[in-house]
Amino acid sequence: MVKSITIFTTNTCAYCAMVKKWLDKKGLGYEVVNLDEKPERQAEALALSGALTVPVTVVTKHDDSKEVVVGFNLAKLAPAVA
Repeated sequence: MVKSITIFTTNTCAYCAMVKKWLDKKGLGYEVVNLDEKPERQAEALALSGALTVPVTVVTKHDDSKEVVVGFNLAKLAPAVA
């Protein structure tokens, strides 16, 4: 079970919009952290993902474990939110 989903995005990220649209179709809620508007959270996204790219989707489970998916990667995202 999924407790929360956070997506780190930027204003110009096409893949970010694709992840949000996919989650919307699944009926899943999520928090958006726009790194253009909140640059102070870039270090957090980097620490979670090890990548300087977006989207970074963080799926937090009910046991507080986190699954981090970088990019628009349905092969990883679909099982993470299942």
